[in-house]
Amino acid sequence: MEEVVFASNNAGKTREVAAVLAELGIRVVPQSEFNVTEAEETAPTFVENALIKARNACRQTGRPAIADDSGLEVDALNGAPGVYSARFAGPGATDAANNARLLEALADVPDERRTARYQCVLVYMRHAADPTPIIAQASWEGRILTAPRGSGGFGYDPLFWLPDRQQTVAELDLATKNRLSHRGQALQQLLAKALEEDPGFSRITGYTEDSGEGRWTVEEAIRLRVPVPSIAASLFARFLSRQDESPTMKAVAALRQQ
Repeated sequence: MEEVVFASNNAGKTREVAAVLAELGIRVVPQSEFNVTEAEETAPTFVENALIKARNACRQTGRPAIADDSGLEVDALNGAPGVYSARFAGPGATDAANNARLLEALADVPDERRTARYQCVLVYMRHAADPTPIIAQASWEGRILTAPRGSGGFGYDPLFWLPDRQQTVAELDLATKNRLSHRGQALQQLLAKALEEDPGFSRITGYTEDSGEGRWTVEEAIRLRVPVPSIAASLFARFLSRQDESPTMKAVAALRQQ
């Protein structure tokens, strides 16, 4: 199984990313397993902080790394807490403290003005000096409730209401959250961009559906969650290891024999 370092000490984020990549046969190794010293998130934007964290993990482990920087933007608070989401109530704040601080800040804000979104930026770096890191960004729209609901998820999930589902994020199961969330969407984009690095795999045939043979681009296969994890894992593993000595047709032939 291929491995990639995840540049985060956040157990919730690690669990969600690991669940998605496990479907592709890729093991997510938290940076804590390498005793990585956590990077200081000193930048004012999600993308800059994600780059800082990915580069830090690559430098300390000597391995490729994926980093996440994400947070909550509330319109009535001019985009706050934003990049300070994890420490909205102060350094080392718990999820409960951050949620309480958010409810306090929105105490006089009516329901129709409590619109918000989760933002996520993911960065993949092959090494610390990677001049062309792969970057993906996605958002998830919702509204902030006046009291928490649900026991799942983490962060602001108990307060983040999804009008189209009539549920909070904390009331979703993990598989549903990963399919809908800002992080899940960004991760699918990241994988699609990574696979595009190998133009020889721009289109693969041989997939089968109940209706007959299908034909998808790699990006479409990921978006549609085509149930061919062995092929997807092989393609992404080839990207991770940069095994350019393997000709495309030879690789495809080997995949079709699986």
